[in-house]
Amino acid sequence: MSVFQVIYSVLIRPLQIFFEYVFSVAQKGLNNPGLSIIALSLSMNLLVLPLYNRADAVQEEERNIENKLRKGVAHIRKTFKGDERMMMLQTYYRQNGYKPTDVFKSSVSLLLEIPFFIAAYQFLSHLDAIQNVSFGPIANLGAPDALITIGAFSINLLPIVMTSLNLISCIVFTKGYPLKNKIQLYAMAVFFFFFLYKSPAGLVFYWTLNNLFSLVKTIYYKSKTAKKVLNIAFSVVGVCLLGSLPFAMKKTGSKSFLLILILLAFICFVPLAISIVSKKELFKKKEIKETDGKLFLLGGIYMTILTGILIPSAVIKSSPQEFVDIYHFLNPLWFVLSATCIAAGVFLVWFSVFYGLLDKKIKSILNVVMCVVCFVATVNYMFFGKNNVILNSALAYTEEYTAPHKLILINLLVIVAVIAASVAITLLLGKKLRVFIIAGTLAILGMSVINCTAIQKEIKGLKSVIESVNTEKPSFNLSKNGKNVIVFMLDRGMNEYIPYFVNEKPELKEIYDGFCYYPNTISYGLCTNYGAPAIFGGYEYTPEEMNARDTELLRDKHDEALKVMPALFYDEGYNVTVCDPPYAGYSTVPDLSIYNDYPNIRTFITKGYYWNAQKVNVSDRNFRNFFCYSITKIAPLAIQDHLYNHGSYNESIGNKRFLDEMKNSTAIVKEGLYRCTGINEEVMEDYLTIANLVDMTEISDDASDNFLMIDNELTHWPIYFKEPEYEVAYFVDNEAYEKEHADRYTVDGVTLEMNNDVQIGSYQVNMCAILKIGAWLEYLKEQGVYDNTRIIIVSDHGKWVYHNEMFDLDGSGDDETDIESYYPLLMIKDFDSHGFTVDERFMTNADVPVYALDGIIENPVNPFTGNAITNDAKEGPQKILGSHNPDVITNNGTVFVDGIWYSVEGDMRDKNNWKLLEDNR
Repeated sequence: MSVFQVIYSVLIRPLQIFFEYVFSVAQKGLNNPGLSIIALSLSMNLLVLPLYNRADAVQEEERNIENKLRKGVAHIRKTFKGDERMMMLQTYYRQNGYKPTDVFKSSVSLLLEIPFFIAAYQFLSHLDAIQNVSFGPIANLGAPDALITIGAFSINLLPIVMTSLNLISCIVFTKGYPLKNKIQLYAMAVFFFFFLYKSPAGLVFYWTLNNLFSLVKTIYYKSKTAKKVLNIAFSVVGVCLLGSLPFAMKKTGSKSFLLILILLAFICFVPLAISIVSKKELFKKKEIKETDGKLFLLGGIYMTILTGILIPSAVIKSSPQEFVDIYHFLNPLWFVLSATCIAAGVFLVWFSVFYGLLDKKIKSILNVVMCVVCFVATVNYMFFGKNNVILNSALAYTEEYTAPHKLILINLLVIVAVIAASVAITLLLGKKLRVFIIAGTLAILGMSVINCTAIQKEIKGLKSVIESVNTEKPSFNLSKNGKNVIVFMLDRGMNEYIPYFVNEKPELKEIYDGFCYYPNTISYGLCTNYGAPAIFGGYEYTPEEMNARDTELLRDKHDEALKVMPALFYDEGYNVTVCDPPYAGYSTVPDLSIYNDYPNIRTFITKGYYWNAQKVNVSDRNFRNFFCYSITKIAPLAIQDHLYNHGSYNESIGNKRFLDEMKNSTAIVKEGLYRCTGINEEVMEDYLTIANLVDMTEISDDASDNFLMIDNELTHWPIYFKEPEYEVAYFVDNEAYEKEHADRYTVDGVTLEMNNDVQIGSYQVNMCAILKIGAWLEYLKEQGVYDNTRIIIVSDHGKWVYHNEMFDLDGSGDDETDIESYYPLLMIKDFDSHGFTVDERFMTNADVPVYALDGIIENPVNPFTGNAITNDAKEGPQKILGSHNPDVITNNGTVFVDGIWYSVEGDMRDKNNWKLLEDNR
């Protein structure tokens, strides 16, 4: 971040985020950008009204003092010269309590207006929601209004109206003011006219509304009669707003919009209420001698560290590698810095601006409020800020999550208790409370430093991994006259779906001509670190066998497994290409340097390559959203969903762009089970890779032999796709198709339960992968490289989705006890094979090396252990580890941590064939 970006993040970004939030909420309820701009203007003006009122009062005080001193200053300037004049002026000012810097008080309103204008300009000038949208006589809010047209010449009317209102307001406001004050305001009005003349009508409309509000406010404060009329008028508006609630509830159904409507209605009653109670002696202001500004400042520092450093760093520390883009390396600590700048802008700059301009009575109240905020925020984050749903690198949950009503109620009761305790403690301890806030600040600062140090250590090690990545376009060669062998791993690919896919789309049998489907297949674990090594290295790399080598690191044994087949094919003279080897180097970003001993093995990371070329940079969003995530986590559970807003955090910029809404489809299911909105960042990284297999394939006419080992994680994400094509779509509505084809979920009397979005999304993402690979297979046929290619499609494990009770081992509903977790996809096409067949023999994904090497290397031997590569170990019961600890950063010792150990033999789909050996969870 540059110095300019830091300043922008501190001063402007907090205001821009608030603009986005208000507009987003208004748009949900009104569904009209023009009306949303009106709501935005009204909300902003009401919010800053006390601020501007105090600024006007400060200016008035400065002008009064200036008028009082004018004659004396003029006399001194006329009577004295040089240093004597300067000394006399300084003495005169000091005697009258006037400082030379007080001259800037006359510009307070202007200084406040500048950042608000910049934030509004940046927001509305780049808002896609107003592009090509009409509002009343305005044809396009996203372009100059051109309301007056004379032949080919057009005149923008809104800037003229805006400036007229501004000038009228200046005339009313500056009545009796010195000429220099009038010139300043008139000059600003003229400046805005020329600056905004060619700006989008939406922006000029917003600023016109602001000027109208300013004019009404000026008249309100200048005229007692007008004040009474406006008090009543605002109250009538409040009554109308409350009266519109039933209609708004029926029309929109948006709880957040209704909440805002109620809030605005009560705000409308405030002027009348103030005018009434201010007449009562009970409410006359009492003089407060001093306020504890240091307590307010300490609270701001505490909140800055909590929301700007601690919470963002805790998220990144959990998995630093996920927040790194290998094609555009950026240390994720920059996200922490950005969040810190925004938090400092909110809690140290703008809060302090409000605090500094308010009177002592309000300041004393704000001191208590700040302490309450610190206590409540800490309790919400520490005790209610955790859930079991995975958060991806775009700060969106991978599965839908809403806090249970019981937990929300408990949270509200705790908050009430904390507020009561906080107020009592603040009033009781007074300045002594500073010590506790300082101690708390030092504590969370220490935690933040630990987090940031851990992140930096992890990223420092990751840089060498990234440097090993080949950033060229991924490609692999297949020859027409040689032998080609492909091992294609689909992470979490589901075996049980294949019969249902064929039932829905019978043409898949022809597309997958030559393939043998093995429905009776097991994996040796329910996560990649347990199930993948055996795929690539064979039976020496099952969890049981890896644990037997308990003096070697799991990472070394895992990397060894990833090198077995590439090394054997390499030594056999094959051209070897490896793409995305899972957890190579025990890193979520595969460490391709594990193949450095084989200089001619080509290695690529395909994940994200094609998405990287067209995606909206998630890093840009994270610079904003980490702070918004922090605010969400410290908020009451009752409003966290509203602030989270399906992972958009109420960001409005670019909300019409197809690729700018990195929302998770499983978290946005609406109106039942079959509709969703959004695009998932991580899904797109894998989807575009598998959709571009043809683009990566290079066909040669020679007789070279080729081996490809590739992994793709598309099937890992239970995401909705547009049916029946199973294509990515921003808006998905599958209700009609699902109802018409509900019978496709029943094959041979066995029905897949489709009762939730995870079950439906899992089916759809697997179908999408099968169809995309199928399109690639058709291309291979067209190019004449299909019959001479052996293809193995396999997965490392399944997914616990509970499609059928017959797979539930103990009825507990745990991930580790669902047979589907250990049910990996396995399909094999041999050279010159034809027809689609089904083989019920007992298989494991550790059979892959034997089938891949069959007929190519006689009696193959593991080059690292010297042991023969066979599937003899498949005889008898197979030992499976049910441990749900996929984190290779922590689960990286010499043996796998304890879990459930099962044995199984025979038909793995029959839970009677499963035996529990030990449960050490």
